[in-house]
Amino acid sequence: MPTLGVSVYPDIRPLDEISAYLKLAAKHGFTRVFTSMFSVEGTPEEVLAYFRNLDAAAHDVGMRVSLDINPDCMARLGASPADLSVFADIKADILRMDGAYGEDDNVTMLQNPYGMQIEYNASALVPSAIESLVARGVDKDRILACHNFYPQRYTGFRWDKFCEVNERLSKLGICIGAFVASQAPGTHGVWDATCGLPTVERLRDYPADLQARLLAAAGTTDIFFGNAYASEAELAAVAEALAPASPAFASPEREEAVKGFGWFDYQQLLDKVHRVRIEPLYDLTPVEHEILFGFFPHLDMGDSSEWIWRTRIPRMFFQNETIAPRRYDAAEFPVGSVVMVNDNYKHYAGEVQVVLRPIVNDGTRNLVARIDSQEMTQFDLIGDYDVVEFLPVR
Repeated sequence: MPTLGVSVYPDIRPLDEISAYLKLAAKHGFTRVFTSMFSVEGTPEEVLAYFRNLDAAAHDVGMRVSLDINPDCMARLGASPADLSVFADIKADILRMDGAYGEDDNVTMLQNPYGMQIEYNASALVPSAIESLVARGVDKDRILACHNFYPQRYTGFRWDKFCEVNERLSKLGICIGAFVASQAPGTHGVWDATCGLPTVERLRDYPADLQARLLAAAGTTDIFFGNAYASEAELAAVAEALAPASPAFASPEREEAVKGFGWFDYQQLLDKVHRVRIEPLYDLTPVEHEILFGFFPHLDMGDSSEWIWRTRIPRMFFQNETIAPRRYDAAEFPVGSVVMVNDNYKHYAGEVQVVLRPIVNDGTRNLVARIDSQEMTQFDLIGDYDVVEFLPVR
């Protein structure tokens, strides 16, 4: 499960209000805090005193703090790559370098005697720079990466570029942070942010839990709300969507049968699950409902066509059940349709298919649910043998 975090803005909201938000987020399993240090005005003593209190408030609820800084901010506070003592004094956990130094100074910071991790700007610092740090033999556990967020609409990171950077950093074993935008009314953030604070532009207006699922599928390990304050419903939805898989089977016998299905490692399947929200249609029969929401694992075996993503394993376990044909008058099933093969094609009855391109309605499939266009984005990232868990829309 990715590590979850929130962002807070001490130059915009009072500490008691922020502390209440951190307590709420911690209740839902959030363990990290991102905050901008260089945007807070005041004397060095005032800035450090404020963040000492913020760090303490976060630590009180079990959260670690990432302070967003840059070389100018460090100089203003009397710090240098060789001397990070001012941050150690206020119990900082992570220093996020919005603007980095050269390689030698970066190595010096990573070797600080306080155990502080250094987090690099994954959107601005090319992956090869982090690859060079790893090649220098520094402790990889000290290195983190975190993308930017973007308050101005249409300026967020390009999706394919984001995935490319994540792929390179993932190969190094580096933790990668990125931001989702809360859709709650009246949120705030840096630079008069009114359009959310996501990392990836195409996700800006998506529901927060879908943004989080897509970031996780693209290799993101640390997922933060960029703007504040996310609603409790959003906090809960993100935590639910990214929680470790814990399938609920209709019976112990069914669970044992699935676990004993010989060609896959059941436990390994639990480690990476894509959760897709679908809207059930009609009054589903108990069997249809169990196949969609009570069966595990749904996965493609690597040989699907361009027209459908198919999970054929259910038909092997429900072959003696009835999947009665249901009338559907349209000539085609549109993209985003979730269909189940019915008894008009008994050999495949119970197989679940997601329509990626329109397909002809030949009477052998029941329309059982639909997936909206935003949710369908996940199928760009679902690979062969990746497990899918269907969740009803909230």
